Amino acid sequence: MRTILHCDLNNFYASVEMKFHPEFYGRPLAVCGDPKKRHGIVLAKNQLAKKAGVITGEAIWQAQQKCPDLVLVPPHYAEYVKHSGQVFEIYKRYTDRVEPFGIDECWLDVTESLPLLGTGKEIADEIRERVKIETGLTVSVGVSFTKIFAKLGSDLKKPDATTEISPENFKSVVWPLEVSEMMMIGKKTAKVLNLMGIHTIGDLAAADVEALKRSFGKIAQGMHDNANGIETEEVNSAFFERAPKSVGNGTTTAQDMASYEDAAAVIYALSEQVAMRLRSCNMEANGVSLNIKYPDFEGISRQLAFDYSTSNATDLAEGALCLLKENHSFAKCPLRAVTVTAIKLTPEDSSQISFFDEKRDKESRLERAADKIRSKYGYSALRRGITLGNDVIIGHKLAAEDDFLPFKH
Repeated sequence: MRTILHCDLNNFYASVEMKFHPEFYGRPLAVCGDPKKRHGIVLAKNQLAKKAGVITGEAIWQAQQKCPDLVLVPPHYAEYVKHSGQVFEIYKRYTDRVEPFGIDECWLDVTESLPLLGTGKEIADEIRERVKIETGLTVSVGVSFTKIFAKLGSDLKKPDATTEISPENFKSVVWPLEVSEMMMIGKKTAKVLNLMGIHTIGDLAAADVEALKRSFGKIAQGMHDNANGIETEEVNSAFFERAPKSVGNGTTTAQDMASYEDAAAVIYALSEQVAMRLRSCNMEANGVSLNIKYPDFEGISRQLAFDYSTSNATDLAEGALCLLKENHSFAKCPLRAVTVTAIKLTPEDSSQISFFDEKRDKESRLERAADKIRSKYGYSALRRGITLGNDVIIGHKLAAEDDFLPFKH
């Protein structure tokens, strides 16, 4: 039987900000994007703001209606990465099997550490104390025998708490919870399950697998197993580097994109940055995804599969623009945001013979040369003509380093 911890830093962004702003203790606080750049949403909030009803992802004006005395602070991503790395180093004192899940969460498999360090709960409590003393942050920890239940445990009691979910108590603790509480079951999946009469995790555990398969296909068995505490997925080593499944970049422009030309300029700029990141990790895309958002914050996402592998910005941009033409009319409304994502990634095939596609090979060599110039002088040192002289692009900072810091320990 394994002993797995899931450690979740409490109100992480807001907690880091509170360290540098002790004058805000005792006041509701939210970390927000810049309203002037139309990134005016709540990125994180402290416990007092949460109690006032402030929700991550809502517009600043909505949060202020709920909580008029809400303190707003801008994000400082470099500090978040720094503090996350400090906590990660604390985790590694207890096991080498530490798997990040975003910047503020980690799974730890402490099975082999039990003879030396005590029970899972004792290790969890010690970790909470160490994190508090050394970083000034608090962490909630779930202790269980599967990764799914460990994460559930860390969510059940916040802040600064340890929750155990064991083979003996999981039916009484987990099964009464709403099915949407379980990891990997989003709103749409939960809605379909509810229509099937499945409202709790216990209902899912008792459901007919064949009926689930008819609605959800190959993921049905995993959903059913997870609800029953059946899981064999390992916690990765702290030194394991997972290959990315997708690489994307998106932006909300300072003014609406009112025409195809406006959107094309933004899409090409985003595609260039996505392509640079693809090449930096020696990956190629076999498709592209385009996500567009309207002024009312509604939006759609569409995908296009390629019949080739590529890390070229032109391929990504042309695929995204094809999706844009098929799925949006500027005569109906403008766009406020767009995201381009390279999908279906595979390792770069250095042995690929370029004779069959001389144009794509020439484009690839040109873009790699551009990478070297930009790495030395910055992205703006070399720009495509389509991104020059466009009112939407001028003065707009696309995917600046401070805004898109990668998370890597």
